[in-house]
Amino acid sequence: MANYRTENPATGEVEKTFDELDRDGALAAVEKAHTAYETWRQTSPQDRAQVLRRTAELYDERADELARAIAVEMGKPMREAKGEVKLSGSIYGWYAEHGPDLLEDEELDAQGALRSVVRKEPVGVLLGVMPWNYPYYQVARFAAPNLMLGNTILLKHAGICAASSSLIEEVLRDAGLLEGGYINLFASSKLIPDVIADPRVQGVSLTGSEAAGASVAEAAGKNLTKSVLELGGSDPMVVLDAADVGTMAKVAARARLSNCGQACNSPKRMFVDDAIYDDFVDALTQEVEKAAVGDPTDEATRVGPMSSKDARDDLDEQVQDAVAKGATVRTGGKPLDRPGSFYAPTVLTDLTPKMRAWSEELFGPVAMVYRVSDADEAVRLANESSFGLSGSVWSDDPEKAAEVAARLDVGMAFVNEHGTTLPGLPFGGVKRSGYGRELSKEGMNEFVNRKLVRVAATKK
Repeated sequence: MANYRTENPATGEVEKTFDELDRDGALAAVEKAHTAYETWRQTSPQDRAQVLRRTAELYDERADELARAIAVEMGKPMREAKGEVKLSGSIYGWYAEHGPDLLEDEELDAQGALRSVVRKEPVGVLLGVMPWNYPYYQVARFAAPNLMLGNTILLKHAGICAASSSLIEEVLRDAGLLEGGYINLFASSKLIPDVIADPRVQGVSLTGSEAAGASVAEAAGKNLTKSVLELGGSDPMVVLDAADVGTMAKVAARARLSNCGQACNSPKRMFVDDAIYDDFVDALTQEVEKAAVGDPTDEATRVGPMSSKDARDDLDEQVQDAVAKGATVRTGGKPLDRPGSFYAPTVLTDLTPKMRAWSEELFGPVAMVYRVSDADEAVRLANESSFGLSGSVWSDDPEKAAEVAARLDVGMAFVNEHGTTLPGLPFGGVKRSGYGRELSKEGMNEFVNRKLVRVAATKK
């Protein structure tokens, strides 16, 4: 089967295939991006910002087309797909608005000189290796700040996202980006080390699995190439109390089932205080059972298929392992008997450390709920994970929740919300969830030459 294709996960049918580059083609793309960089780096920040501003406008103008592409290729329900398109456009717009100011020289204490400043300059061609679960958003997090800087982009997207990846390149070109400024790299993963080894490639950013991250980090390390990794997550959601348990459960269900549970920063592990645990589990189970599962192109669908049958089967192996070792299935717990890669929205309780689900990321529509006696136990269990992307704490007393959230070993801690992502907020994790940051001003501080320029006084 072709690596680059549109395979509808709602039907299992391959609707389109795309040509794949060989090694010579991949390195030719590097040359093209490098040639473009020599021009793009000299383009004024204001002109770069204008390209990003027009990109944001085109995301809005072509929202339905862009949304439908990802609904068909990776199963995202249309209303969520439209939300992703809107968010992605806002990222390009944010950097268009704030990018020029973020590139201004930073004046330092002169320390005996006439002037000491730090200038922010681009570094060259960058490689992005992106997954399928948020085809536009994850590219925007990487591409927008780096195009604003003056870098150029090679983008190796997931094989099932060839259609949306093609649209991204088309939109950027229509927005005025010079040819070679952003190039889709439809190439096998086996060629990625060769691309990273090319001295014209000055950085690589990957969003994906731990295994993929380790492979890219190894190649980058061998070539002394800067890397940023955003990897998996098993985010804790700590519920200390709730005057309205039903509403709390509804929020939790919505967050966990978003994108069919296929989000790194989804609240996968829910730690609920004993005082409300039973009511919470009952209400959560009811909410999960009500979620409409179906064709992602149907506006009424809340939960679409998983991205592929392989992904569905991997998730089911984790669930069945937990059940065999004593976990309780409150609802769901199996694939749905229909064409495509659908999995029943699931609630698991009574989990223990001997289960794979205790330590592994469950990348699908499965909520795991743990009973805890107090905040200390919740924090201890939450921090036992090898992941550290984000986490949240919920309470009717936000100050108390904030004190608990500060104790979570994560890159992003939220109080009374989970997984909030906005252009001006930094995104990234710790531990096995990766390193580096995207979005906000931090997103422009990863692949940049922060050049010191010091002007000494004239000696007499």
